[in-house]
Amino acid sequence: MLAFILKRLGLAALVALTVSAISFSLLYIAGDPASAIAGESATDADIEAIREYYGFDRPLIVQYLEWLINALQGNFGESYYFELPVSQLIADRLSITMMLGVCGISFALLFAVPLGVVAALRPNSFIDRFSLFLSVMGQAMPSFWFGLILIVIFSINLGWLPASGASSWRHFILPTIVLGYYAMPAIMRLTRTGMLEVLSADYVRTARAKGLSQRKILFKHALRNAIIPVVSLAAVQMGFMLGGSIVVESIFALHGAGYLAWESISRNDLPTIQALILIFSMFYIVFTLLADIVNAWLDPRMRVH
Repeated sequence: MLAFILKRLGLAALVALTVSAISFSLLYIAGDPASAIAGESATDADIEAIREYYGFDRPLIVQYLEWLINALQGNFGESYYFELPVSQLIADRLSITMMLGVCGISFALLFAVPLGVVAALRPNSFIDRFSLFLSVMGQAMPSFWFGLILIVIFSINLGWLPASGASSWRHFILPTIVLGYYAMPAIMRLTRTGMLEVLSADYVRTARAKGLSQRKILFKHALRNAIIPVVSLAAVQMGFMLGGSIVVESIFALHGAGYLAWESISRNDLPTIQALILIFSMFYIVFTLLADIVNAWLDPRMRVH
């Protein structure tokens, strides 16, 4: 197990290094950062002065190495627009996005996994068709439209929940439902498919023939193996929720890291964009690594790969 973890850590480090280089380069591929900072009305002399002030005239590899070393120390430079350290900006906003992501994936798993299991145990039943209906609705319904509908019903008409802000746990209920419901269909279908496949396996039939209880067969043998792809999918969904929560944060006025990304892009705040791309990418890498470790613990056969 230790060798498997070390191998995955090395692979994750290589991926992180590649992502950092791509994140740094994308902003320069998109155009001249000095021109973007100076604005449309700037003269050539103004652009050249900005290029020299921020060090854009140096070789790209030198800029990248300096940026990477500073990033490893938690120093992402200063925001061009907010005129504050980027690390401070992200630290102030990231907790909201993390809270929203954890609540969203917890909501999705809490409902999707049991529904998928029950649907597999009773195929073509009412619960199976109900799960299919929820999956289709979750895929077809835009998250911004679903969020607005929830605000109209529960905030405006009924007055049960706040429509915006992040000052209490009640402010996260509606955003959690919107974000979690978007992830439910894929998790539910994967759980159902995995359970159907496992329940028809030879070792499950052998367990039934030995007289093991249905509960023991379900939780010890079937679900343990069927949940392996769900763990990987949940890790990807969690990364998506953290990096792709811009729409939800905008609808519910949650000024988290997702909303900060939108603000930075719209204002050409290059250091903040670079830092957010890197941090969100690191979340994907870390969650994928953790999913691999959990799956290797659930299925020892994966450790030999």
